Amino acid sequence: MLSDIEIAQGAKMKHIRDIAASVGIDGDELEYYGKYKAKTSSELWNRVKNNKDGKLILVTAINPTPAGEGKTTTTIGLGDAMTRLGKKCSLALREPSLGPVMGLKGGAAGGGYSQVVPMEDINLHFTGDMHAITAANNLLSAMIDNHIHQGNALDIDVTNIVWKRVVDTNDRALRKIVVGMGGKVNGVPREDGFMITVASEVMAILCLASDTEDLKKRLGEIIVGYNRGGEPVKASDLHAQGAMAALLKDAIKPNLVQTLEYTPCFIHGGPFANIAHGCNSVQATRLAMKLSDYTITEAGFGADLGAEKFMDIKCRMAGINPDAVVIVATVRALKYNGGVPRDELKNPDVDALEKGIVNLEKHIENMKLFGMPVIVAVNRFDTDSDEELDTVIRHCKALGAECSLSEVFAKGGEGGIDLAQKLIDVLEHRKADYKSIYDVDAPIKDKILAVVTKIYGGSEVVYSARANRQINRLEELGLDKKPVCMAKTQYSLSDNPKLLGRPEGFEINVSNVRISNGAGFIVVETGDIMVMPGLPKTPAANNIDVDAEGKITGLF
Repeated sequence: MLSDIEIAQGAKMKHIRDIAASVGIDGDELEYYGKYKAKTSSELWNRVKNNKDGKLILVTAINPTPAGEGKTTTTIGLGDAMTRLGKKCSLALREPSLGPVMGLKGGAAGGGYSQVVPMEDINLHFTGDMHAITAANNLLSAMIDNHIHQGNALDIDVTNIVWKRVVDTNDRALRKIVVGMGGKVNGVPREDGFMITVASEVMAILCLASDTEDLKKRLGEIIVGYNRGGEPVKASDLHAQGAMAALLKDAIKPNLVQTLEYTPCFIHGGPFANIAHGCNSVQATRLAMKLSDYTITEAGFGADLGAEKFMDIKCRMAGINPDAVVIVATVRALKYNGGVPRDELKNPDVDALEKGIVNLEKHIENMKLFGMPVIVAVNRFDTDSDEELDTVIRHCKALGAECSLSEVFAKGGEGGIDLAQKLIDVLEHRKADYKSIYDVDAPIKDKILAVVTKIYGGSEVVYSARANRQINRLEELGLDKKPVCMAKTQYSLSDNPKLLGRPEGFEINVSNVRISNGAGFIVVETGDIMVMPGLPKTPAANNIDVDAEGKITGLF
């Protein structure tokens, strides 16, 4: 079979205005980035904002494993299958980060014959949104240090600045740095550090803002640090929000591309789900819902991370109600959860599958806690035995979840017809009853405990002395009545990546608690989670190249 990039490069794309027309967008309502990419205008939203919402379907997955699950591929293939069935369908996805593209995980444009294109553009610079977010974030950093250098009229405590610089590259050497070195002319020396761009609060704000005015207001509410009296200092105190919003004036507009089978796809925003809230922009999702009868979106990593945040943060803030959830799993990933080494996953092993399927069972139970009808999409491989597939189907049926065998990687939309038909049937006969799992006005520790016990299956939460102090201070400042955004390893339901399957009775260790005041949530860092990833021993970048004609190779 051809590689992902060879399939994408061989695709015959339609002009983006033709893709737009399929969901009722006029060519004048687009801002073109060449023939195959465009941003949508605010005039489009104003025209369609009173349209009836279409159905909203969330695609999530079991905890990721080295064997791979294919969540984005399934999302795209499901959209193409719905289109094949004559349904008016759009996709709403996140933009890839250069961190995993050049690192270990890879891109976020799908795979095989279920991809969004132009794949190279989407996985690299796309329309420049990531760079705009990076620039806006770092402008605020520069204004903080300049304010201190110019006399520090706000009396900012240089030992209590919480705002970090960002770059959209995995670079562990930047996790902890010192700025202002080299004498008085270079500023005031202080400790600082970098996060990856997709963990920036600016990214979260862009994805949660309803329009440009809301964006600017949220940017102004960012807490950059505290003065020597312990009071918060905001970006608005530095008069930074206007310039930051100006840098983001185009980035806030949703991007439109197409799948290999010409299904419209709105790709916008890209927060990681292990260290951020893991969902594409509210604006892109809302727009897709106004233009389509069915909108299929996804949330990052497993359902314990992206899907929980989709339900508890995005839906709550955006006022949207999902209609169903698709959970992606593979036989080999479930066997990995049952203790089978990666190099033996091709061998049939029903016993290991029975042990590992508890991970899928927990995610099904969790989505039902949110009041969602659930469908399981088993991303099928040729090494899966009939007995193994029957085992998964039987377990899903016992939990009241539909199950479909998906072959969208190899067959595109055709390989997702059964999944699409079962989804349509579920949407027609099972009504969602969306609800969050905690009261946003509850104490911070009660909200954290609700996620830990109900979603992860843990028994208690252990807080560091620093985390306790941070929680107490947020409550004193009245900043506690917000959702919690849990930063946790994606590889386990616990905060220990080695605890596979469905661990129970474990503790979650909270090391750091910080406020994303503009985004509107409290970030809770657990275990050894890093907000700046590092490159692996052999980065994906080693295999990427471009020839004299500009043709890229090695990009998956």
